[in-house]
Amino acid sequence: MKLFINDIPVRILKVDSKPDAGQFNHVLDAATEPITQAKLINHVWIKNVNETDFDTLLGFLNSNVPTNILSVIISTGGMSVKKYLRSKFKIVKAAGGLLRKKEKFLMIYRMKKWDLPKGKREKNETSKQSAIREVQEECNISVKLGRKICITWHTYTMNKHAMLKKTKWFLMDSLDDSKMKPAVEEDIEELRWMTRKEVYHALEHSYKSISYVFEQYYKKIELKSA
Repeated sequence: MKLFINDIPVRILKVDSKPDAGQFNHVLDAATEPITQAKLINHVWIKNVNETDFDTLLGFLNSNVPTNILSVIISTGGMSVKKYLRSKFKIVKAAGGLLRKKEKFLMIYRMKKWDLPKGKREKNETSKQSAIREVQEECNISVKLGRKICITWHTYTMNKHAMLKKTKWFLMDSLDDSKMKPAVEEDIEELRWMTRKEVYHALEHSYKSISYVFEQYYKKIELKSA
């Protein structure tokens, strides 16, 4: 499970799983030492996390105090992570699309960040239907739906309530973008078809979850198609 807390990537491993050595440079065993902000440095693997430890970690990651943490890997030792998250957050289901047109990808500029079109699922709507509708509403582009790329989970606050958005991402191909325009009522300022190099630079001014979607696309779809 890949979770983004305050735009910090948090990977939650299955029970008895271990990360590869190159994915972390610090190890913290919550069973033998407390989790402190000073120990959250660069890429850290935290072992034997329970609910109390998770509460502590959430507090540090959501803090406005600057930290040196870049990513976190968590081994829980058996706790039900999804049950825990449901007790802490209101779950919001959403869907979005990574659009292709030949060798280019569509990105949207919203709230001073480069992003991908996405939005909340409506009642009685499937994730696929939601993804297509959101792209049409936000970009006015007709698309052909492709395979699912990945799922992201990210936290945010709305009206002082802690929210956790589960977004299913789908690959899409543009069928007709002749009437493409940004939905300004959704705070979208610009739509832009980008080359791979342009996407690389745009992701420097985006969210970690959006970078993850592209990473999974390159890994799961482009490499397998090569």
